[in-house]
Amino acid sequence: MLATLFDFPQEEKHKLTFWSDTATSSPASGAAMTTQEKRQAALMECLETFTALWKEREDKPEGARLDFISALANSEATRDISPGEYLSTLILLIVGGNDTTRNSISGGVLALNENPAEYQKLRDEPKLIPNMVSEMIRWQTPLAHMRRRATQDTELGGKQIKKGDKVVMWYVSANRDDSVIERADEFLIDRKNPKQHLSFGWGVHFCMGSRLAEMQLRILWEEIMNRFRLVEVVGDPIRVRSNFVKGFSELPVRVHPL
Repeated sequence: MLATLFDFPQEEKHKLTFWSDTATSSPASGAAMTTQEKRQAALMECLETFTALWKEREDKPEGARLDFISALANSEATRDISPGEYLSTLILLIVGGNDTTRNSISGGVLALNENPAEYQKLRDEPKLIPNMVSEMIRWQTPLAHMRRRATQDTELGGKQIKKGDKVVMWYVSANRDDSVIERADEFLIDRKNPKQHLSFGWGVHFCMGSRLAEMQLRILWEEIMNRFRLVEVVGDPIRVRSNFVKGFSELPVRVHPL
């Protein structure tokens, strides 16, 4: 899907997930990037690759191509961005459109296995899939937090925050707030108001790809239910060593056809 949105060569689409993993990991996390120098080299390769695509597509008539890179290269608002801004935008789109969705898939499979009664509800009522998708996104919260910097002195929850202070917003904590969400510590695929979560952020920072993510997950689960009676977790999940990406590096499963 990312390769399609970027109009990126499909035969090289594996590079997108590699760059995504590189951007959200560090040598200390135990990831493949063993040194900061290798990590930086991989991100520079990302920038160089996408810079070549930019140059191919700039100065084209508006609407000639309908991909993200053409839009950035030909928009009045973005055609003059610096290489650093371009790379930051690319990483935002790659990570936002990759880690989040794939970890919601894995987290959803695990949640259904850990809650077999909910899996049975799904078999009995496949029409619950759209509702279940929102619950999976809440339950998994694939990006655990975001950080902001206070622009002025303020008080929040009885705590003083000074201008310039770094403030971390824990989406995963908000999504377990039982003062707002009934039975917040339970995974319920038929939950009322399932979109009452903060996995997509809020306000001006609301995720631009939220509807695409929901559609991808809905179609995926529709196809899974048309093919398999059970996607069975057959080993312990190995979680990503990160306080930002809440996800998995491995989740062994066995699929059981209908």
